[in-house]
Amino acid sequence: METPIDFNGFIQVAIIVKNIDDAAKAWCELFGVPIPAIEIQEPGKKEGVTYRGKDACYGLKLCCIEARDRGFVVELHEATGGSSTFQEYVDKHGYGVHHLGFEVGDKRNAIINELQDRGIRVRQAGYHDDNSWTIVDSEDLLGVNLNIKPRGK
Repeated sequence: METPIDFNGFIQVAIIVKNIDDAAKAWCELFGVPIPAIEIQEPGKKEGVTYRGKDACYGLKLCCIEARDRGFVVELHEATGGSSTFQEYVDKHGYGVHHLGFEVGDKRNAIINELQDRGIRVRQAGYHDDNSWTIVDSEDLLGVNLNIKPRGK
């Protein structure tokens, strides 16, 4: 790639789980850390989020287990209905690793454009405040989707 993704930009591994409460408890016991809050996004339209080019409308439970000293998070997702990259993954594969996230700074647009030129399309994208996240449909080629972000938070 003309605009490669830097390994140092690795910030997350996201896993789709069947039951977020059970999974969060098990992961946190494994790491010996407290269980963080579980964010519940009620089913409905998500402002600033698209799924396969259309307004996204779905439900989701999300838990971020931070490994601050290592600079990344383990993100747990439980799809709770509607059309989303998360529900699509469950329908196609069941539960497992959905994406790896990378912080790429101001190279975000160049990377997304180059991936699209190579046939790797945007699956889901979200824009909020002054940041964004973009899940690209790379699982057939790479075995996992990628989340391309200008900044980690």
